[in-house]
Amino acid sequence: MVHKILLSFIHMFLLMNLIVVNAQTRPNIELLDIEKNEITKTVPTNPKVQFEAEKIIKEIDKVVKKLKPIPDKGYMIKIPLEPSHRVENKWIYALIDEMIIIIPKNEKPYLLLFDDENKSCFFTFDSKIDPLLKTLDFSL
Repeated sequence: MVHKILLSFIHMFLLMNLIVVNAQTRPNIELLDIEKNEITKTVPTNPKVQFEAEKIIKEIDKVVKKLKPIPDKGYMIKIPLEPSHRVENKWIYALIDEMIIIIPKNEKPYLLLFDDENKSCFFTFDSKIDPLLKTLDFSL
């Protein structure tokens, strides 16, 4: 009887550790205030966010041609992609495991992706980010 109880406690302990490790390894979405240079919010990723992120990637329409693409004021949203997403267009052909949406103050948002060689690429897109912001419970 004692062995059964002890064995069930060991199983429970192992199961709880597995759940905790899984939760810790899943990357979170991070919201960065550019001016303050700090992460102001973290949110666990979810299927709705993944759907909105993929929609934005599919709507890439131009390359950002700025000398300084990171603004002084605004926000950046880093979204891990699970699973990684293959991006194929005339500017980039890569497997992307995260995307960063840059939201400058008083400008349209744009996208930062890193290719397979970790080279940064900035793109505009023709998709609204309001559904994503609503899902993240974030307002500008």
